[in-house]
Amino acid sequence: MAKESMKAREVKRAKTVAKYAEKRAALKAAGDYEGLQKLPKDASPIRMHNRCKLTGRPKGYIRQFGISRVKFREMANFGLIPGVKKASW
Repeated sequence: MAKESMKAREVKRAKTVAKYAEKRAALKAAGDYEGLQKLPKDASPIRMHNRCKLTGRPKGYIRQFGISRVKFREMANFGLIPGVKKASW
């Protein structure tokens, strides 16, 4: 499991990105790059990192489900994800 501080940092970044989204779009449309530089670093959506909703794991993230590959496999094997089953042929 990821440290709670890392998960909290990602949540804080997401809030900052949402807060400055309109202002960033306006500055970008106007071509005001000096104004963009004055915004906080975490206001840029590129700094966000996808994390597993259950464990906070930053690697092996499956976008379609929002969880890591490890949790995906566990849940799929127990039949907790509708429409997903282990392949066998």
